[in-house]
Amino acid sequence: MRTLLAGLLAGFVACQLGTVVTTVYLHRALSHRSLALAPGATAVFRVLTWVLTGIRPRQWVAVHRKHHASTDVEGDPHSPLLEGFAAVQLANVVLYRRAARDPDVLRYARDLPPDRWDRALFDHALVGLALGVGVLVVVLGPAVAAVAASFHAASYLLVNAAVNAVGHRFGRQPHDNTARNNQWLAWLTVGEGLHNNHHAAPTSARLALARGEVDPGWWVVRLLERRGWATVRHHRARLRRPAARQAA
Repeated sequence: MRTLLAGLLAGFVACQLGTVVTTVYLHRALSHRSLALAPGATAVFRVLTWVLTGIRPRQWVAVHRKHHASTDVEGDPHSPLLEGFAAVQLANVVLYRRAARDPDVLRYARDLPPDRWDRALFDHALVGLALGVGVLVVVLGPAVAAVAASFHAASYLLVNAAVNAVGHRFGRQPHDNTARNNQWLAWLTVGEGLHNNHHAAPTSARLALARGEVDPGWWVVRLLERRGWATVRHHRARLRRPAARQAA
């Protein structure tokens, strides 16, 4: 029982750390340029992305930008309105990998060409994940590490898939777009559950836009900013005008 509890706790911490890396680095910094990270902070986030998620940043950015370019219409890589809720919630990683292999999708990340560190280390996703598991084994022992790695993998995939699945099917829509806000999901995903807000103001580093909304990811961004490790693009959210109004 002690091994199980220790493994679950370690897996939860790893999942939350991986989710912080995803929202702050992959999403807010790389995909939308809502903040710029100092070189040292960038290096730390690159390593953490490698060992905690196995994600190649260029691919993640390309798929996410494609999602914004074709939200919930034909071409969206992971819309529950097109693919079905269960397919996105339970097989989002399959949809992601399918889109990441598409050259037409990868062009959305042409501003992120691979450098020598990508070619040597970070493009080798399985190596990074194996290294992360190895660290767990050394620190926690094989049994606890096995539980922690399994829980981390399952929970990370499920909570991040929920941003797309739940975030485009259930919740509040204070702004005129097809995404939805769920504060409970925002707690689990370090702010990403405020998905309607994000689609309304994609270049905002802060996802909480109204009273009563909480974005834990913004706390991390503000800490980085105060330490001089990040520069926020703009502190006041710039709401996008709905497409129908743009055409008017």
